[in-house]
Amino acid sequence: MANVDYYQVLGLKKGASAEELKKAYRKLAVKYHPDKNPGNKEAEEKFKEINEAYAVLSDPQKKAQYDQFGDSGFHQRFSQEDIFRGFNVDDLFKDAGFGTDDIFSRIFGGGGFQQRGRAGFGGRAHKGEDFSMELTISFREAFTGGEKRVAFMRDGQREELAVKIPAGIESGAKLRLQGKGGSGSGGGPSGDLYLTVKVGDDPLYNREGDDIVVAQEVRFTEAALGASLDVQTMDGVKRIKIPAGIQPGTKIRLKGLGFPHMGRAGRGDLYVRIGVKVPEQLTGPQREFLEELAKKGV
Repeated sequence: MANVDYYQVLGLKKGASAEELKKAYRKLAVKYHPDKNPGNKEAEEKFKEINEAYAVLSDPQKKAQYDQFGDSGFHQRFSQEDIFRGFNVDDLFKDAGFGTDDIFSRIFGGGGFQQRGRAGFGGRAHKGEDFSMELTISFREAFTGGEKRVAFMRDGQREELAVKIPAGIESGAKLRLQGKGGSGSGGGPSGDLYLTVKVGDDPLYNREGDDIVVAQEVRFTEAALGASLDVQTMDGVKRIKIPAGIQPGTKIRLKGLGFPHMGRAGRGDLYVRIGVKVPEQLTGPQREFLEELAKKGV
């Protein structure tokens, strides 16, 4: 349920208290419960949305992540399985007079919430354990995307597979490899493997969101008089113009030369941050010349 405001789904504003969340969820879940709306697909979809929203906002850690990163950033870090892991509303539905043994497996399909790491809705099939690993990639690999091979132990056996790296991925993003976790029991599905991405640093570039920043030093005379310089970018060498009188710290923007926007078209920008190089030593004539300039107020 990406690109949907969880607070709006529950009819609340950001910052709602736990009691307000619980009250709103209970009211809406009872209203749209499939037992009260048999055959109503629209009500069933609404019921799914309400449960997903409450699964996130009722968990302090998930709620904090959602509030910090917003819907898009949250879904880059949490899969559907993460969202429903540990979610249990048995008591709320029992208090309202509804059973829970089959409703969730019926509307979410197959193993129901158990396929999302949730226990407590009955059934003998159990999803296998989810595995987690850290996947370190280079700055360049994050920029271009591609494939990277990973090795891990699964049910006592070493496995190796190729993982697709989407271009523009950031540190902290999670990649889900479905069915690559522990084996299920009682006919249940295997768990999943989650790879938390860590992007290495680059000696030349810094990343700011999808933008890239590169430092470029110029001589005092170039800063004062202006110049043309070659700058190394991720796309090769580009020539830029330095305007006369540029100040240290000024950024020159090269549009569209930043990181690809992951999952959508377009790219960020590259910024050349200008620094002025001051000579550590001067020859006699150089010093005399600068002293003359100083006398003239330069």
